[in-house]
Amino acid sequence: MHRSAPLAVTLLVTTLALPSAAQQGTSGKRAFTPSDYYRITNLATPEISPDGKLVAFTVVTVREKENKRHSEVWVVPTASGAPARYTSSGFESSNPHFSPDGKYLFFTSRRPEGKGARWALRMDVPGGEAFQMEDYPNSTSTSTDHRVGVWTDTADAPARDTSKRAAGPYGAMGKLSRPPFDAITKPVDAKRFDGMQFTDMRFKSNDAGFVASRSEARRYSASQIWIQSYDGTAKKMLTNTAYSHRDVVISPDGKSVAFVADAELRPDSVVEAERDSLAKLPYDSVRDERTRDDADVFVIPSDGSGAPRRVTHFAGMKRSLQWSPDSRSISFTSAPSRVKSQRIYVAGITDGNPLNILGDFKYEPQQYQWTPKGDIVMSASVGGRAALFTVNPKTKAVKEILSGRRALRGWDLNVQHDQIAFVATDMTHPTELFIADASGAHERKLTGFNDKVISEIAFADGERFTYNSVGGLEIEGWLMKPYGYQAGKKYPLVLYIHGGPHSQYDEGWFDEFQTLAGAGMMVLFTNPRGSSGYGADFTYSTRGRWGAEDYTDLMKAVDIAAARPDVDSTRMGVTGGSYGGYMTAWIETKTDRFKAAQTDRMISDWTYWYGASDAQGLTEFEFYGKPWDNFAMYDSLSPIRHVTKVRTPTLLVQSENDFRAPIGDAELWYLALKKQGVPAEFVRYPRSTHELSRSGEPWLLVDRLGRIRQWFDHWLGAA
Repeated sequence: MHRSAPLAVTLLVTTLALPSAAQQGTSGKRAFTPSDYYRITNLATPEISPDGKLVAFTVVTVREKENKRHSEVWVVPTASGAPARYTSSGFESSNPHFSPDGKYLFFTSRRPEGKGARWALRMDVPGGEAFQMEDYPNSTSTSTDHRVGVWTDTADAPARDTSKRAAGPYGAMGKLSRPPFDAITKPVDAKRFDGMQFTDMRFKSNDAGFVASRSEARRYSASQIWIQSYDGTAKKMLTNTAYSHRDVVISPDGKSVAFVADAELRPDSVVEAERDSLAKLPYDSVRDERTRDDADVFVIPSDGSGAPRRVTHFAGMKRSLQWSPDSRSISFTSAPSRVKSQRIYVAGITDGNPLNILGDFKYEPQQYQWTPKGDIVMSASVGGRAALFTVNPKTKAVKEILSGRRALRGWDLNVQHDQIAFVATDMTHPTELFIADASGAHERKLTGFNDKVISEIAFADGERFTYNSVGGLEIEGWLMKPYGYQAGKKYPLVLYIHGGPHSQYDEGWFDEFQTLAGAGMMVLFTNPRGSSGYGADFTYSTRGRWGAEDYTDLMKAVDIAAARPDVDSTRMGVTGGSYGGYMTAWIETKTDRFKAAQTDRMISDWTYWYGASDAQGLTEFEFYGKPWDNFAMYDSLSPIRHVTKVRTPTLLVQSENDFRAPIGDAELWYLALKKQGVPAEFVRYPRSTHELSRSGEPWLLVDRLGRIRQWFDHWLGAA
């Protein structure tokens, strides 16, 4: 979106412009408690205005009395000045986006009087209320001269045949109660039946509950390309097809539109049926090593004068399309197979020969953006830290421009004004907004939403270390010292295990770590093999081997920590959620060196999990097939098979509406422990999903933090 002079490239290693916990000391400050979660402010989605004078961003706070999170759009000057709220405090607002000319600030908001989620504010006129501007959605891709915009939408598409959906008494029924089109059975009395009926294989989703028939939705809601000239002319639909268009972007010269679609341009309903058919087959080492989400990049003239022209011809989902500044090339991200790293590709729209511009660069791109001179700026996780890089598409040269021990939660580049705005956090500081030169130099902090909290609470920092595990593989870990740490004393230690497994711990602030550190405990956390951020080979090295080398990686870290003079090896605990919950249970079956355990979102029986979860594809890939294809692996890797070995007191936390790790696994584990006389408690949270620990109801989230703290304090004893 932003244009200008070439981007200067320099190497900069920096940290947040705030002193560390060690530098601050703890004098006059208190420890973090679970209730302090209500005071933490989170920032996200920064965007610099086209003139470079403002940064808009989302601010998320917790309204404790209302038991909810509240989001607003704020704006801050890039030169100097205090941030200001731009949206009404009475409504939820997020994801700000400037119009190309800077006259409007668009944002997402659900309001009772609105016809949709897209709203706008005038930036060239002081004051004024938000209004809807339906012809200018915030998802618009605009040409360089700002005269033309394109987007995809299912709204206002020409009517399709909906007679079947509205036929008979079922037309008035809800989505879930109405029988699917291909159902054999029907309600005896449509008005009295309020149950659910499915014929699709995938009928529920984490954090979404039970969902309507996908085949029905896809049959009637193909997403089309819309185009509009911003001269007052009306929008028009550029396509009208049975298949959906995704990631639509218009070229800088306004002449071409690129999009992603199924490689054969088939209706989504057909594709879905084919995927379902594939899912019924036994695991195939050739077929299933490739992604089943095959899609390709296409280009069509923006005036609708020609048919789509296919630009790519290789397997894999294509995402994050962007045009080169000269409109001659299209870039996108893709992985050649399910076990290979995401790469950035650049393809000429005429030659159709995509070039992997990252070569064998170890780390995977996350967000990226072209510069006017034809370079690409991208962010990537480098182990537990975040960094920004420039990439020369012609030479494949990669240079780091922004680094440090921190995590990025969003960024925006305005090359025209030599600026990059980013939201960052480190272990002792929640998120704030920063700005720097596009080279990474002259970094400044623009906001201080969490300054008061930081002035009152002593947040613990993590001491980074690395160690060699099985096969000489280097593993990254951190040890967080407790509040009030004193040399010469011994402290209890808790091992934290992340979910995924293909995720990671990073250098950002984390409420769970601060809760235990605030209670006087050492906190140990690592990124064992299987974690992301260290290259695809590292990430997928645990396929078929969950609980093997990853277990060793974790235990070696525990050995290192336990050997320290300030760690009491007789008072150690272990905890984790999702994959971390599984590994916690697995560790309980392997060793009794931990005095207490806490697990949530756990898996105890992989065969049960397969039938109850919404994510069967995970184990089909990780365990090389379905349970009946590879029963021995599913059985041997299930903690319940080995539960008789468990002696560790365990607290189980589970969400009742978790469809990713269903509650039955926790119920089975709890009953098995109780039957054997192992001390155990089971806490069930209503109205909660797999996301409870991250985005669940604040009251329940804080309650969970408190119970974890109480459990380990009881069994380990705070120092």
